[in-house]
Amino acid sequence: MKRRTAIAAAGIGALGVAAAAATPALAEAVSDDRGRPKPGKFVRGADISGLIKNEDFGAVYRKANGRTGDAVKILADSGVNTIRAKVWVDPADGYNTKTQVVELGKRAKRAGMDLMVDFHYSDAWADPGKQFKPAAWAELPFADLKTAVYDHTADVLGALKRAGVKPTLVQVGNETNGGLLWPDGRWDQLEQMGQLLAAGCDAVHDTVPGAKAMLHLAEGGNNGAFTWFFDNAVANGVEFDAIGASYYPYWHGPLSGLEANLNDLATRYGKPLYVVETAYPFTTEDSDGHANIITDPEPVAGYPASPENQVHWLEAVAEVVKNVPDGLGKGVIWWEPTWTGVEGAGWDPADPASGNGWENQALFDFDNKALPGLRALGKL
Repeated sequence: MKRRTAIAAAGIGALGVAAAAATPALAEAVSDDRGRPKPGKFVRGADISGLIKNEDFGAVYRKANGRTGDAVKILADSGVNTIRAKVWVDPADGYNTKTQVVELGKRAKRAGMDLMVDFHYSDAWADPGKQFKPAAWAELPFADLKTAVYDHTADVLGALKRAGVKPTLVQVGNETNGGLLWPDGRWDQLEQMGQLLAAGCDAVHDTVPGAKAMLHLAEGGNNGAFTWFFDNAVANGVEFDAIGASYYPYWHGPLSGLEANLNDLATRYGKPLYVVETAYPFTTEDSDGHANIITDPEPVAGYPASPENQVHWLEAVAEVVKNVPDGLGKGVIWWEPTWTGVEGAGWDPADPASGNGWENQALFDFDNKALPGLRALGKL
């Protein structure tokens, strides 16, 4: 997920100061009609990785008028045009695997939406504070670890392709501020980090040539972290096509920082830019007895938690993205809008008793009805 960590808040910033000057960016992949987002299309996205587990434990979803419906269709009817789904390698609960990603991809396609795939390269959450190898890869020599990254990426994407689903965007790693697959690809092993990222990008290009291979960091307002990381990715020959950022206004600083960072990245690298994770609470109340992650009644000064301020922050973030130079701001994705509070569908794949600390940031309220934020997302 998206916790501020010692690495993200201090170490990476320090490394960014010491980073070498930017090297020329690789040329952006040419758009075509084989599944890439069309020129001018703004991604209005929703990460619904937790949806199938939620449904399996009894989740119900309602339109704003109170009528029940399929969550994916409700999203599509609201104007959402892309869903994002994460992939774990061998999670304890069996969710967020190739099986669920293919199912979500097929549902998205039937609803007329595109699919973005988010590879964590882990058995559970990967973020700036933890990038743990899957258990099956733990003892692999480095050469075999690179092969595992390639093969896993190609396997999932190949299954989607066989199912008739061609992803438009593929994330190679999740919030990799400090690298991935620690310790081999950690931030202090830059050449190996680059080789692992390159293996994932190569698998994307080889398996679904129409998709953009994206690299993704947290701390969307931290320009030092981004320039350090992407300068090194370029220097190590990683052929990425797009840049993704997480931006949560209560963790990642003012909008001005996001704006300055995205604008600088556009100038430096000439790549399409996406905010692939953002959210804001509509309430501080709790629906499942598990403490919420965001409990402050006013997470950002002047903007108390409310349905109206969910809309405000979504529209404000989208405005920053849309104003990125050269039209390189390409989309915004809300993180887990369908992850409502349902007993059994908790955050920890290894603990069936775990709860959901995110349901007050979903785009469905505690009566399971679509909030105004969903309509706003579909109109970006």
